[in-house]
Amino acid sequence: MVVRRRAALTLGLLAAVATAACTPPEPELAGEHVDVVGLWSGPEHDAFATVASTWEDDTGAVVDWQGSQDIARDLATRLEADDPPDLAVLPNPGLLHDLADEGALVPLDADQFDEDYSPAWIDLGSDGGELYGVFAKVSSKATIWYSPDTFAAGGYDVPRTWDALTSLADQMVAAGVSPFSVVAPRGPASGWALTDWIAQLVLGACGPEPYDRWVAAEIPWTDACVRGAFDRFTALVTTPGYVLGGTEAILTTSDADGVLPLYTDPPTAQLYSMASFAQGFITAAYPDLVPGDGYDYFPFPAVDPGNAGAITVGGDVVVLMTDTPAARSFLAYLAGADAQTAWVELGGYTSANRNVPPDSYADPVARSLAEQLTQAAVTRFGAGDLMPAEVQRAWWAGMLELVEDPTTLDALLTTQTQLAAEAR
Repeated sequence: MVVRRRAALTLGLLAAVATAACTPPEPELAGEHVDVVGLWSGPEHDAFATVASTWEDDTGAVVDWQGSQDIARDLATRLEADDPPDLAVLPNPGLLHDLADEGALVPLDADQFDEDYSPAWIDLGSDGGELYGVFAKVSSKATIWYSPDTFAAGGYDVPRTWDALTSLADQMVAAGVSPFSVVAPRGPASGWALTDWIAQLVLGACGPEPYDRWVAAEIPWTDACVRGAFDRFTALVTTPGYVLGGTEAILTTSDADGVLPLYTDPPTAQLYSMASFAQGFITAAYPDLVPGDGYDYFPFPAVDPGNAGAITVGGDVVVLMTDTPAARSFLAYLAGADAQTAWVELGGYTSANRNVPPDSYADPVARSLAEQLTQAAVTRFGAGDLMPAEVQRAWWAGMLELVEDPTTLDALLTTQTQLAAEAR
């Protein structure tokens, strides 16, 4: 069902999008419709609709939103019926690559976007040297959440390397404190957060080229450097005293609940590796905490200091599937700094557009996250979201088994290597 997305706007939302009204009038688009398919719902969709309304008012065109719960399936159905949408908001580049391979996407002009987006983000939206998608609503997966106030009270230093992180954990255990909160978390895709640990460890130890080859199944999961990431993770979750609640807590705690122990009085854990969207969990549970003092993050420490600053990310990518003037106009508007700034000012949103003013973000933590995402020298999408679905699902399940029984590591790596080779 196609839903018209022009919900009533509050005065606050109108003020937030007023700054985006700089798109020149395009009267030739009046009455045109742009059909957009995506997963957003609730507040995510409401913010999108608010930003889109400025373009609608400027052009006289209409954006029609079709919500999806399984976008890969829904797009396959529409392509089979020769009825593709104008635009689609994809949850990862893996689906972008699949659709590009099928010839279902329309190439974009990279020169149109390279002023607003770094080469790293242009590359992530490309396939075979052609740009097909521009990212919206991105998140860093290279973030470890902590309390600066608690660190100051304990005399702890923010670690810059993996060895320094484990040394800090030893210091905390000696002080009678559990260093880490770790979650699977529970749910239909349980295990995804554990794969995020591995992806960042591989990138920070092996570097971008081996990471890319591993994702593409050009090197096996049994490769010494890749295996080293699993060994480090397994050592962390099995070291006595390291993880609050041990295996049971890892397997039964949600991603939103995993951050809570850092900010109880007194805290029962000190460190939580979770994507940047965890800021929303913190502010919802502890609205009185001061950003930058009461809570903050530090970059996930690299195993090899030479790979410091390399980050894994997540995000939604907007692609063109039917080439019309209205669709191209709306995509360009969404990707532009004005619309992205309006989106940021609505809250709960981080933009990859490097021309969004830092003061558009509501607090220093959000600004720092945006800086990390827009200025990282090496950016790679989370490994699981780049792999074939059957490989990703098996990895999720394998990580749950690994947490329960670390002796399954060899079998996990062998199985994943075989699945990845078969899926190439």
